[in-house]
Amino acid sequence: MNSFKERLFKAAAYTASLFTIAVLLSIIAGLFGEGLPLFKSFSPGKFLFTNDWYPTHAEPSFGALTLIIGSLAVTLGALVIAIPLGLGSAIFISELAGSRMKEAAKPVIELLAGIPSVVYGLFGMAFLAPLIRQWFKLDTGLNIFTTSIILGVMIVPIICSMSEDALSSVPKSIREASLALGATRVESIFRAVIPAAKSGIIGSILLGFGRAVGETMVVLMLAGGAAKMPTSIFSSARPLTSTIAAEMGETVMGDLHYQSLFALAILLFLLTFVTNLVTELVFLRRGNQ
Repeated sequence: MNSFKERLFKAAAYTASLFTIAVLLSIIAGLFGEGLPLFKSFSPGKFLFTNDWYPTHAEPSFGALTLIIGSLAVTLGALVIAIPLGLGSAIFISELAGSRMKEAAKPVIELLAGIPSVVYGLFGMAFLAPLIRQWFKLDTGLNIFTTSIILGVMIVPIICSMSEDALSSVPKSIREASLALGATRVESIFRAVIPAAKSGIIGSILLGFGRAVGETMVVLMLAGGAAKMPTSIFSSARPLTSTIAAEMGETVMGDLHYQSLFALAILLFLLTFVTNLVTELVFLRRGNQ
């Protein structure tokens, strides 16, 4: 009987694994099958390195450089905000907070991860964007700066939680040795504990990057939607994800515009795939240390 249950469990686990792989391969086949035909009519070089995104003109142009720069701008801006907040929160929780404070602070920060992205978008539109427009005397508060703030807050829980786990896993002996050599508590944190946990911290930042670059709803609502090259952090932008979401409903299945949006999806897929691959390599190296 036990042998039958064991074989049944193995078969169920094997089937689940195969199903997951099949779904992934189906997604890849769908993306590349619909997106690659664009390059029969429009060269990959022009697609990647020109900034004229006019898919509905009489002579359509599909230069995605503006959209790529828009995605990178809001993502890097989000990291500038999220890394100090997330890493600072992780250091406080792991190294400075008492047990009661730690039990209260960590769940509150992780609760941010459970808020739907559309709620973040609504908060940004109703509260933050008008403030940004008023403070900096802008024509509109829907820009890269506003989007980066909201995206940064969204990925703080990822960086904080994973960095805190990495810091907590540093052996106590490293802290004691640093203090015994005369270092202060702050010096021990920044010169001993953080370097020992750097692989986990870097991995958390990479995962935060992947989360931010793939976000759709917030950038659709807050980035402004202007498909032009940004000139400052207060410029409006149209990242890859918001372009796909905004324009897919206006396309005819199989035409060049339709194929171009799938080509953008291929770019996003490759970007997140490389990010996740690097993250896995970082954690693999951490596990081997």
